[in-house]
Amino acid sequence: MQLFYTPEIQPGHRTFILNEEESKHAVRVLRMVERQRLHLVDGRGGLYTAEITDAHPKRAVLTILDMHPDHGKRPYYLHMAVAPTKHIDRMEWFLEKATEIGVDEITPLICAHSERKEVKTDRLKKVMVAAMKQSLKAALPTLNEPKTFDAFMAVPFPGKRFIAHCAEGDKKYMGELLRPQEAALVLIGPEGDFDAAEITSATTVGFLPITLGNARLRTETAALAACLETALVNR
Repeated sequence: MQLFYTPEIQPGHRTFILNEEESKHAVRVLRMVERQRLHLVDGRGGLYTAEITDAHPKRAVLTILDMHPDHGKRPYYLHMAVAPTKHIDRMEWFLEKATEIGVDEITPLICAHSERKEVKTDRLKKVMVAAMKQSLKAALPTLNEPKTFDAFMAVPFPGKRFIAHCAEGDKKYMGELLRPQEAALVLIGPEGDFDAAEITSATTVGFLPITLGNARLRTETAALAACLETALVNR
């Protein structure tokens, strides 16, 4: 199945014109022609089947044949708040894999020990779009603008909240605390971990401390492990 990302499409559309980038990919790269079928995703869960009626390399015209509104919908909601890695390619790797496995919302979290304080989300969103198309998904995770740890503590969340850290203390695995279909928010710290004040601040407002195992994991590995554990709880 070949997917094209078309966030502008709406369920009521009977015809649609691909933008120049996607038209070029369909007609010039894939050499698609009139009457050939392809699939569109809107990033909101909608999967459309369409047929090419004009294989123009800059504005290919399509006829919409059918639409499925909740393609691949998962039974749970996962929000990952992750400290950006010093080397941005590691953050890109996490976003790619998390999009493939399943995540709904991601917030870059600026912490006391963060070595990277700024994030350009435009490039990261392109990585996520490519991962969504590659993994045949129709929903694109929301990538928020970065927030400081203190500001994020004031963000409401209607579900279980967790903080994964390496400090001593009583911690459990997410699988022991999270029920299937329950919404989850997970905080993952920077390379130097959360500082003591951040851990105290989070647990004071209701975040549950969790462990991801005995090994000390890189930030992006820890974040992906949390995504996997959430998926396993809901399989």
